[in-house]
Amino acid sequence: MTTNHPVLPRRCLAAAIALLAAIGLALLGSAPAGAQQPLRVTAIPDESPTELTRKFAPLGRYLEARLGVPVEWTPVTDYAAAVEALVNGKVDLAWFGGFTFVQANVRSGGQVIPLVQRAEDETFRSVFITAATSGIGTLADLKGHTFSFGSQSSTSGHLMPRSFLLRAGIDPDRDLRRISFSGAHDATVAAVAGGKVDAGAVNISVWDKLVAEHKVDPAQVKVFYTTPPFYDYNWSVSAKMPAALRERLRQAFLDLTADTPEGKEILGLQRASRFIPTRPENYQGIEAAARSAGLL
Repeated sequence: MTTNHPVLPRRCLAAAIALLAAIGLALLGSAPAGAQQPLRVTAIPDESPTELTRKFAPLGRYLEARLGVPVEWTPVTDYAAAVEALVNGKVDLAWFGGFTFVQANVRSGGQVIPLVQRAEDETFRSVFITAATSGIGTLADLKGHTFSFGSQSSTSGHLMPRSFLLRAGIDPDRDLRRISFSGAHDATVAAVAGGKVDAGAVNISVWDKLVAEHKVDPAQVKVFYTTPPFYDYNWSVSAKMPAALRERLRQAFLDLTADTPEGKEILGLQRASRFIPTRPENYQGIEAAARSAGLL
């Protein structure tokens, strides 16, 4: 005996599929916010990509535990890409130098908020380095020599060293034989050590780390000038981040202490004694220097 099964009309079938799709979307929308909205983090590439990833790993785990949301590391190719990533909402948290913070804040119409900086960033410095046998001992001695900055958007690798050169009466574009941009502080050190340039300017924190790790020999490459202090790096977010999340994130950084194994590891990798609050006004000197040098 043949049994006739009812056939669902085509219009009813389409309606049923649409209803199921709507239910599916509703269920996705009700998923936990953390599952859909990870905290996306980037940093200016002032060191090699592998080093940046190594430095971030324990910090990412710590922030995940403190905030209760997944944390995603988003590497970028250059300083400008880090600025654009935060301004365009592709990341939520960015490690900026003072100059890249200023660029992002100007680019966004004042919609970037610096949360915290290392205590060391209140009085940051750059160092000018050269081969021990170069005969260069002062800024004035740089005239006629080849020189490497880091990234064009680097505070401690370009903007402030250029500013201090100008204050000393040296126009890098006119008085130096050739200028190059290495892209990162460790690359500048390598260029000087390898004889590709006669001298260079680098972040004092990276220099100290490379010396401590025996990756550069201070008997072969020497510091011949250390700049006056200036404000530098910070962790910044978009003003669009909810205020409650922003404050939880700020507090997570402020709570880091070397008294715990986790905190000691994170602070060591970040080359920080501790994190402290910061504010946009701290970077007005950086902005003034950038405008004076025609870089903003």
